[in-house]
Amino acid sequence: MERLQKVIAAAGVASRRKAEEMIAEGRVKVNGVTVWELGTKVSGSDDIEVDGVPLQREQKVYFLMNKPKKTLCAVSDDRGRETVLDYMPGIAERIYPVGRLDYDTTGVLLLTNDGEFANRLMHPRSHFPKTYNVTISGLMSDEEAHQLRKGIMLEDGMTLPASVHVSSRNAKKEKTELVITIFEGRNREIRRMMEYFGYTVTRLERIRYGNLTYGTLRQGEYRRLRMFEVKELLKFVEEAQSSEKPSHSGRSGSGSM
Repeated sequence: MERLQKVIAAAGVASRRKAEEMIAEGRVKVNGVTVWELGTKVSGSDDIEVDGVPLQREQKVYFLMNKPKKTLCAVSDDRGRETVLDYMPGIAERIYPVGRLDYDTTGVLLLTNDGEFANRLMHPRSHFPKTYNVTISGLMSDEEAHQLRKGIMLEDGMTLPASVHVSSRNAKKEKTELVITIFEGRNREIRRMMEYFGYTVTRLERIRYGNLTYGTLRQGEYRRLRMFEVKELLKFVEEAQSSEKPSHSGRSGSGSM
């Protein structure tokens, strides 16, 4: 069951606030009866009319993309830059990215038209694991990696403990490769974590989101999520929120951002 104004907004008829005004003005009917109460909840089987026109509900869809470099996680861009939706011209539904990856970051990205699903995944309490391959200029020490595992102080507060594995250090090229799993959704968090130690990220790829990877998808390619995958993501969120803390065993090793 969902609130009536939310269903109207999801169908693209009006914003949620405008939908509330329509209800208050007596312009909305449910199963032939005018509804005046904003808290009214409806199910998928209810017939809804707005100004006498039957509401056409959009089917919920879920996609996983391997985001290419130099694309925006946005529906459109007023500067004419390429967005992830430019790679999905055949999709009829009004989808949008779940969270954001930086312009130069590649890898796993979810897109959907299901606002409730997106909000649950992005909620701060979800502690949703997101895993990255990271390449930085400079040689990260074991002590610095240990600090990341405990949490460091950024300008917006302490980071949650991260899972950090140093894959390689190349003294000749002065670069370090790492695999990092974080449990938050802060803006540019990985890059800011590296900047804390004076390092610059030269390559950033999200390789896992929860239990999902991009598999054989090439950059710019996408696929529909299977319903069992959607249910697994939501189940993970429920378990994480009930525990109120991230786990560094089991799921965290397979998690991603």
